[in-house]
Amino acid sequence: MPPVATRAAKPEKRGVNPRAAHLALALRNVAENDGEISRAGISTATGLNRSTACSLIEELMAGGLVREVKEARRNTRAGRPGTALGLRSDGPAGLGIDVNVDYTAVCVVDLTGAVRYKHVVAEDQRGQNSREVLDRIARLARGAQNAAESFGLTLCGSAVAVPGIVDRRGATVTLAPNLGWHDLDVAEVLPADVHGERATLDNEANFAALSEEDLLRSGASYLYVSGQIGVGAGIVLDGTLYRGSHGWSGEIGHLTIDRDGPECPCGRRGCLERYAGHEAILRATTIMTSAGTTPGAGTTLGVSPTADLIADRARSGDAPTLAALATAGRTLGFALAGCLNLLDVGTIVLGGIYRDLAPWIGPEVEREIQAQFVGAGWARPEVRPAAYGAEAPALGAARSVVRDVINDPIRWLVR
Repeated sequence: MPPVATRAAKPEKRGVNPRAAHLALALRNVAENDGEISRAGISTATGLNRSTACSLIEELMAGGLVREVKEARRNTRAGRPGTALGLRSDGPAGLGIDVNVDYTAVCVVDLTGAVRYKHVVAEDQRGQNSREVLDRIARLARGAQNAAESFGLTLCGSAVAVPGIVDRRGATVTLAPNLGWHDLDVAEVLPADVHGERATLDNEANFAALSEEDLLRSGASYLYVSGQIGVGAGIVLDGTLYRGSHGWSGEIGHLTIDRDGPECPCGRRGCLERYAGHEAILRATTIMTSAGTTPGAGTTLGVSPTADLIADRARSGDAPTLAALATAGRTLGFALAGCLNLLDVGTIVLGGIYRDLAPWIGPEVEREIQAQFVGAGWARPEVRPAAYGAEAPALGAARSVVRDVINDPIRWLVR
């Protein structure tokens, strides 16, 4: 289920609706202790009196967000165990969409964060007319919405992950160089939420970073590195996604490795993705054909056949493949060491194709960090593969939608 923060009740600031704040506080505690907390436990955890806590829970139950589960033995006062509370799995749902260079994926999750539907269409979208791509996104969104309704779910919003710089306020793609997109309104083709508001938009690495539930729940600081055709990063500091002043943080793929290096689709030269991105690895392994094309991506969310092929060749000891992975890992590690010197996060998460190639790339990344990170001698960060594969951006996007319901349930209750 989507990680949420819980805290005791505090005096409300002027202008804040106390009822809305208390409903959110109660629902966050139910979500954090799903199936393990009672009404009395809510009162104890929040500092609200028993009658207020019970009233809030009754309102959340009537609104289709909370259900009674079983007898609770945690977080209750002495005496007979109370009835445990949990999130409903047949109410609001979130739609996540991942628009990438060689595929488009959709994912629907219920309020508990469980995946109820997923689908992917594999197609190289570089050079395609943006209207054709938007039409494809709209069809996939309608299919996901129909599937959700057949499960008794109601879509409460949608979120879109894209490989580029986005304007979250206007829900437009400012620049996605590998797709050739500039100032493109993606949200226009997607279903609005229950209040008629447009879909949210963010970088695919940011949403992928939000799929790392255990790290989020613990309030960790980590850097999620997503290797695709391009390379992006989601920066999470103390359990909160950091987007920067303009929402452009994490564009690690465009860190300059060599200012005289190969030209990048962003218009500059020597960017990291030209050395450690998917296609850079393919070129070095000779898997990419002389025509510049690669084997098609898979038709289910998961590892693409190309990543499988690279891994298979590496396991067989193929020298060009091992050399390509070592070079990519060293270059990536060099860039990450610089990020660590600036951010001092405790964990590096290898996502996208890096997750599947971690046995070969990971050790090289660690060696570079050991050599280049000033704190490596006494605070060496953990380098680990991501919890999810190619589904991470769509999953993180969908869960961000239901997380908004948990953090602000009154918007759902008054729809």
